[in-house]
Amino acid sequence: MSGHTDNSITINAPIDLVWDMTNDIENWPQLFSEYASVEVLSREGDTTTFRLTMHPDDNGKVWSWVSERTVDRRNRTVRARRVETGPFAHMNIRWEYTELPGGVQMRWVQDFAMKPDAPVDDDWMTDNINRNSRVQMALIRDRVVQADRESGRAPVLPG
Repeated sequence: MSGHTDNSITINAPIDLVWDMTNDIENWPQLFSEYASVEVLSREGDTTTFRLTMHPDDNGKVWSWVSERTVDRRNRTVRARRVETGPFAHMNIRWEYTELPGGVQMRWVQDFAMKPDAPVDDDWMTDNINRNSRVQMALIRDRVVQADRESGRAPVLPG
């Protein structure tokens, strides 16, 4: 068995701003609420290897892992995978960016499997990723739109 999630959100901001903010790995602790720190380990061409460390969970456990991300700006896609998989047998993520009349659709497609000895199964992790993706995507949308407003490009609407 394996897990699969597919989540998206539309961000009312220019594609370049959405791309730049969401692919600025060093700034992820300010973009995502779940990450405490990011350490870039290496960069080779369009591929970055980095360590992500989360804030402590409800039990005080701090999760950390190494991922590898390859950006393809021309095709507006990113492929990422966990190098240190932790409780996952594998974890692969594809980010897609599509310009729409109302902004930019940012989509995350995740394919994974939990190890047999992981503390949770694929179904639990699927639900968890879906729930968390909606929270993080809304937060990212709000932060990108705010940055766009502060740039002076977009009008600030009253109320």
